[in-house]
Amino acid sequence: MTIHSSGKQTTTYSAAELADLDRRHLLHPMQADSVSERVVIVRGKGSTVWDAEGRELIDATGGGLWHSHVGHGRRELADAAAKQIAELEYFTAYQEFSTDTTVALAARLAGMAPGDLNRVFFTSGGADGVETSIKAARLYHGRRGEPDRTWIISRNFGFHGGSYGAGTLTGFDAMQAGVGPNLPDVVKVSPPYLYRASELYGDADPTDFLIAELEETIDRIGPDRIAAMVGEPVMGGGGVLTPPEDYWPRVREVLSRHGILLVADEVITAFGRTGSWFDSETRGMDPDIVVTAKGITSGYFSFGAVLMSDAIAEVLCQDYGFFHGYTFSGHPVGSAVALANLDIIEREGLVARSQPLAARFREGLASLADHPLVGDIRVEGAAAAVEMVLDRETREPMPFPEVFALTARIRDEKGVIVRPYAHNIILSPPLVMSDDEARRTTEAIVDVLGEVSR
Repeated sequence: MTIHSSGKQTTTYSAAELADLDRRHLLHPMQADSVSERVVIVRGKGSTVWDAEGRELIDATGGGLWHSHVGHGRRELADAAAKQIAELEYFTAYQEFSTDTTVALAARLAGMAPGDLNRVFFTSGGADGVETSIKAARLYHGRRGEPDRTWIISRNFGFHGGSYGAGTLTGFDAMQAGVGPNLPDVVKVSPPYLYRASELYGDADPTDFLIAELEETIDRIGPDRIAAMVGEPVMGGGGVLTPPEDYWPRVREVLSRHGILLVADEVITAFGRTGSWFDSETRGMDPDIVVTAKGITSGYFSFGAVLMSDAIAEVLCQDYGFFHGYTFSGHPVGSAVALANLDIIEREGLVARSQPLAARFREGLASLADHPLVGDIRVEGAAAAVEMVLDRETREPMPFPEVFALTARIRDEKGVIVRPYAHNIILSPPLVMSDDEARRTTEAIVDVLGEVSR
């Protein structure tokens, strides 16, 4: 492994040396000292990656985090980035400035977006987009004479990022633990988690319960004090939780009645992951704001886009304007990569590809339905979750360290990378994954779990 360093010198590291340097110098997101193993990925092609030890691994995680839609190693995207860098590597999108690729991408996204979401604010990723949506929603109401509308509703088990505001909205307690005061005026409601319906909703119809809880929350806080509700169309980090068909239309009706904005967090679902360009459109969300990232560049550039209606954007630009931004908002190289990436998704029909992958996952994982440690199997497009429990009767969740150990076995023994999320084993592969790779992925999970009874 050759690593280029300063000047004309190069340094060659072995796999063991890379792992040691990693442990000594790199602070990982979600890192815990209890995990000492390191897997250093050095190369990728399609749905396959290779680590520093030369192991060939199926990437059933989309680069680890739900993206890589068009697969690894796409020369078209490298060429698009190189061409843009040679012409113009960067110029700001602040105030009156922009670049041609940024304008072209904004126009393209507006043409693809659901409803009247004609205005685009670019970010560096999903958490930045959620932060943007929080500020935009609060400022929108304040500029319209309702400055008390500061509250944001999110949901338990929702994942919206790890930054300050987005991390406060995220519905996992560990995200907020021990860091002092979190973003004020945030409240969480229950998720549409049908596998655990009896413990969450009792005998009530799930949607009836959730709508009643939402109404009660709005009444308790005061409808004139709530700016927005932020939610994923399908909850990814929560374990691929698909809501009942009537859930989002009824949520939309409640929010509209009280003048509350709806923000669709489509960081995971947009650009084909669940079988449509924008999943919120198929769920009846009719969102006021849509947050995207990940699939917009397939991970080839750190990039995101927040789409909103003309009405909201016009209010944000009043007075002294939308005094908000990131240095790399609308980066021309990211914009060029995004345009080339969208071309590939369209040309190769990858949005439609998610449904055959869903069929392969359902078929391949079906034999786990009676496994004593598998509580539920959920598939939504090119995303799947195997929910691990200690007891099928009590549905007690398997502790994360045990799920982590299972995913490590699947990788080390079967050559397939899957992800542990809480008590779920998650699949979110590149949309270019072949049927054979999908089969090998599910076989790897089934084989390892078949050797485990406790």
